Amino acid sequence: MNDQGNAIPIQKDKPIVPIRPRDAASLLLIDRSGKDLRILMGKRHMRHVFMPGKFVFPGGRTEPADGRISAIAELSDIDQAKLLTGMGSRSSVQRCRAIALSAIRETYEEAGLLLGRRHPDTVSISHPDWAAFVERGILPDLSVLRYFARATTPPGRSRRFDTRFFLAFRDAVADTLPETTGPSQELEELCWLPFHEANQLDIPEITRTIIKEAEAILAANPALAPGNDVIRFRMKYGRFVREVF
Repeated sequence: MNDQGNAIPIQKDKPIVPIRPRDAASLLLIDRSGKDLRILMGKRHMRHVFMPGKFVFPGGRTEPADGRISAIAELSDIDQAKLLTGMGSRSSVQRCRAIALSAIRETYEEAGLLLGRRHPDTVSISHPDWAAFVERGILPDLSVLRYFARATTPPGRSRRFDTRFFLAFRDAVADTLPETTGPSQELEELCWLPFHEANQLDIPEITRTIIKEAEAILAANPALAPGNDVIRFRMKYGRFVREVF
């Protein structure tokens, strides 16, 4: 009752509307030029609402336009088939390409590294996000990517992502911006670190888990030939599970 003796209506909790996870991609770029393998990490700017100050791999949301970008070589048949697995009714080759290409685009935007190969003819990509590739005559190369892990943000979060993780060697970088970061400036303090040092950084737990999986893949398949297992992490029956396919 309020001060006037009138009944106060009971506020019912609003039902939680399920949020469909957005496609995202992340790239673990590996430098094999020295004695120890080194992985590229960058610190998220403190202005970010999502994981400020944490060290992560380059990556971000997939945009539908990514799937229409030309490439000098496509994903291996095995990697494409593994990406198609679990896509359900929204499964398509273009969506596979979009996810893989977004890993390359985000690596450029956040780290200033262009994965691909120079093309003898004029490169024609009209989308502005790929202008740096056009200016340098580089087409992205999907064949160097190895799909190896997938993680889905648990339900109930305000932001959810269905992130696919790829491995590639630093050898696949065709050009590098002179700046110490990418044009988006989302990552700072970019560094190449041995795996054990990367694990000592301030990193999210899922990042630590993905690093461990990457180490295992590289130990079993040091040349990153197509055909490795793909590890999926997701909530199932109220708990976080690891699945292999």
